[in-house]
Amino acid sequence: MRGQRTERAHTGVVPPQPTPPEAAPRPPHPAPAEFGYEGLHGRNPLGGAAFASMCGRLPTVLRHTARMAWEADRRAVLLLLCCQALTGVSAAVLLAHTAHAMRQLFGTGAVSERLHAALPALIVIAVAAATGRVAVSLAAYADGRITPPLTTAADTALVAAVCRAEASAYAEDGFTDRQEAAEMGVLRTHVMVQDATRFTAAVVRMVTAGGVLTGLHPLLLPLLLLAVVPAGAGAVLSARVTYETHYAGVGDRTVRQMMRWWSTTSKYGDEVRANGMRDYLLHWYRTVSERIDARTLGSAPRTLRIQLVSAAIGGAFLVATWAALARLTLTGRIALPVAATAVVAVQATLAALSQLVVHGAALFHTSLYLADMRSFLDLAAAHAPRQTRRLPDRPVREIRLDKVVHRYPGKSAPAVDGLSLTLRRGRIVAVVGENGSGKSTLVRLIARIHPAAAGTVTWDDVDLATVAPDSVWAHTGLVPQNFAQWPLRVRENVTLGQPHGDDDGPVWEALDAVGMREAVGELPHGPDTLLAREVFGGTELSGGQWQRLACSRAFYRRPGLLILDEPTSQMDPRGEHAILEGIKAIAHDRITVVVTHQLENTRVADEIVVMRHGRIAEQGHYDELATAGGPFQELLTLSKDR
Repeated sequence: MRGQRTERAHTGVVPPQPTPPEAAPRPPHPAPAEFGYEGLHGRNPLGGAAFASMCGRLPTVLRHTARMAWEADRRAVLLLLCCQALTGVSAAVLLAHTAHAMRQLFGTGAVSERLHAALPALIVIAVAAATGRVAVSLAAYADGRITPPLTTAADTALVAAVCRAEASAYAEDGFTDRQEAAEMGVLRTHVMVQDATRFTAAVVRMVTAGGVLTGLHPLLLPLLLLAVVPAGAGAVLSARVTYETHYAGVGDRTVRQMMRWWSTTSKYGDEVRANGMRDYLLHWYRTVSERIDARTLGSAPRTLRIQLVSAAIGGAFLVATWAALARLTLTGRIALPVAATAVVAVQATLAALSQLVVHGAALFHTSLYLADMRSFLDLAAAHAPRQTRRLPDRPVREIRLDKVVHRYPGKSAPAVDGLSLTLRRGRIVAVVGENGSGKSTLVRLIARIHPAAAGTVTWDDVDLATVAPDSVWAHTGLVPQNFAQWPLRVRENVTLGQPHGDDDGPVWEALDAVGMREAVGELPHGPDTLLAREVFGGTELSGGQWQRLACSRAFYRRPGLLILDEPTSQMDPRGEHAILEGIKAIAHDRITVVVTHQLENTRVADEIVVMRHGRIAEQGHYDELATAGGPFQELLTLSKDR
């Protein structure tokens, strides 16, 4: 056999190979789900609005803009108003002296004499024009002073509204979609003052030029208005179509933005690549983007029809205006100098009217998104707690839950159902149970993250339903199961939410409590190291180190109530041991609640609460429950069989 194999190798004869079966064609990627913007806020607020009511938004928007600008920078607003007045005065002076100059230039006598007679008026015209340009430049400066703080105020108001709302608001129908719509309002804030300024400037110039034009002949101004009004109507109706398209795509854009972040962030790059998700994610993103584009492209014919009709009607009336002016001149009803002035006045009025239309439509367009922002702020405010009473400023001694019920919006079964429990200072309570048994909901109720729908939660006999939540949170330290990896320095990650002076001693104590001193010391800049690999100069921690850092943040607070939800799920045995020892070391002067699936860790607890279907199924010490034949022993046996 060996010789035969050698002979075949030397002769180059290759035995026939079996033909591999043809690979089955891969099925096409499924289409992404439809993300309709439905529910409580799914109806377009302009759906039944008449044209007059839409135009009626402009005064309200101007008042709102003026109020916000006044709060941002009063001096800049006053400067802006002075510039607007100066623009109107200069325009009036320019047109009035244009009429005087025209009479002199078209008069009798030598050219030099007519020029000399018209020179004073021409000088005034030049000064008025220069003054108008200076006023425009100063107005732009004032706008530059107002817009940045105004945009920051709007953005901050949105963030503050979301942060102040109850956590349950996120589960309310339409809350997240309304937040996405409000984000567009923040983006449009930076052009709000500019649109309002240019709109009011156009109004001032139009009134000035229109007054001069009416004085020349009362027929000219109505014709000119008729020439521009169709364009204004077309611009407003086009803005409505654009907004309808935007509104219809809110759901798609919200989910697309979320998927973009999850697909491109380096934190989840391993999962995307190793699990072959890339092609489908690209297909998904492209398909949803094309769906959004299709709505935009589908609205283009409607916008085109509106603009063509309005342009045709406006053009007809503009021709009629020029024809009327020519007829009045040819029939001698107005003198040639007056006709020349009328040409200038018509041009000025037409320019002002065009600017009025353009910036009025832009202001209307902006008003739609600002209305979304204001409606979301009202929605968030409606979900914000109203209580002002505060808890006493002392560590809590006892927390009591009495027949507490909590049901999440849209769920038929309560997450916690008629639960009663007492927690006392100096004791560690472990909460265990299967997924969905109500463990995390229980700790949210204890910490007043969620208010109880029924029953009472009291801290030292004070009902939490009657106090401001932030007075509860001032005494709470929480390590959630899904903790944030803040792109801040190590020190700030530890002290976040608490005041910090120049002394790093408490910071190092918190790091020692979770066994992180050595790891932090090895970082490039110690506690000053930026924990954001995406930023130049930043670095990254492992999952277990991040979890330890989250625990150190809770330890640094020295809270009266310490809650740790799966605090060691990503840690190695050394880190897990450090956390458990840290919990025991500080448990004597606080209430400690530990939620865990690692049942061996419950040995550290003074009491174990076993949850099932939103109720307490079993309660006691580890040694009792491990041999009681109940749910805890069953879970413990299953965990040891893995």
